[in-house]
Amino acid sequence: MSKARLANAAAVFVTADVRRTADFYREIFGFTVVEHYDAEEAFATIYRDDVEIILVQAGHGDVQPNGVRYGAGFDIYLDPDTVEGVESMHEELKAKGARVVREPAMTPYGSYEFVVEDVDGRLIGIGRIRDRNTFFRGAFD
Repeated sequence: MSKARLANAAAVFVTADVRRTADFYREIFGFTVVEHYDAEEAFATIYRDDVEIILVQAGHGDVQPNGVRYGAGFDIYLDPDTVEGVESMHEELKAKGARVVREPAMTPYGSYEFVVEDVDGRLIGIGRIRDRNTFFRGAFD
């Protein structure tokens, strides 16, 4: 039997208001929204280029982004197809009023990235590996 090949992965964001979150991603990021608000567990799936994110209405409890709940980590990391794409996305999001919490810069791990915060407080890293030797240091020795 041949081994299955994974073709996609979709992040799942639980949210206190699925419509509000979907509207944010449509207006600020330019995602297409497929609404399933009448489902037993209300959700929307959002798409832009090759990225898919599933937004699920919380049934109970407080919804907290990783930085609040765990004190670390992005909630998602988006990877434009080029380093120039990072700059282009930064300009696009700023023009649409996104809350940029860290401007584009090189990281110690070799990625050129910036960070925005979504309507629910999630931190979204957007970057591309610029220095492969730093990023993959020791990985292929």
